[in-house]
Amino acid sequence: MSTSAPPLIPQGFYFRVALPCPKVEGIPRSGKARLLDLPPSCLLPQLGALDGRPGWAEVRVAWNGEGLGIAVEVTGKVGPILQVPDHPEDPDGAQIWIDTRDTRDIHRASRHCHRFHLGVAPGKGKTLDATVRQLKIPRATVDAPLADLKPVRSAAQRTRSGYRLEVFLPGSVLNGFDPETNRRLGLSYRVTDPDRGDQFLTVGREFPVGEDPSLWATLELIA
Repeated sequence: MSTSAPPLIPQGFYFRVALPCPKVEGIPRSGKARLLDLPPSCLLPQLGALDGRPGWAEVRVAWNGEGLGIAVEVTGKVGPILQVPDHPEDPDGAQIWIDTRDTRDIHRASRHCHRFHLGVAPGKGKTLDATVRQLKIPRATVDAPLADLKPVRSAAQRTRSGYRLEVFLPGSVLNGFDPETNRRLGLSYRVTDPDRGDQFLTVGREFPVGEDPSLWATLELIA
């Protein structure tokens, strides 16, 4: 029985995606509660299904006047959780690209374009630690300001078949973040598993998605 070969160009390349991002007040939470615990309405669609790629990570995004919350939950993980600090492309975790101006007609990042690596690392006993790093975007015309990441809140937990990673990026680390005047952000993500490769929002490493904001999706901040 013959099987069809995967398409040379993924479906996500052919159209520009605009995704709703709900407003969720009260995040990040404090105390023993989950840092974000975002509802299903915040779940981003797995566009890889258009090309028959199985999804193994759920990504949820929400906003409020204080900043942007991002939650990644990986399921079905087989191998151990790995961290390679000097090679953020390779270990378990996610990379997030955010353009606070959603400028769709530029092919090189501006000062409003940000790249963050969200990582998980083994902690004491069976616990996990979350890590957040700001990285430069290759070929950017102007780098985004290097932010003070101390106000960033993050948490990681093991789950039955993987892990959950939650991060809240306050507006102070997102140059140009102003939801009162602009409700559209550029967004891309790539979740990496050393055993399974990448899950990405629109297109993967075969395209310069990590440096070309025109390949990112639009995130519409809705009240």
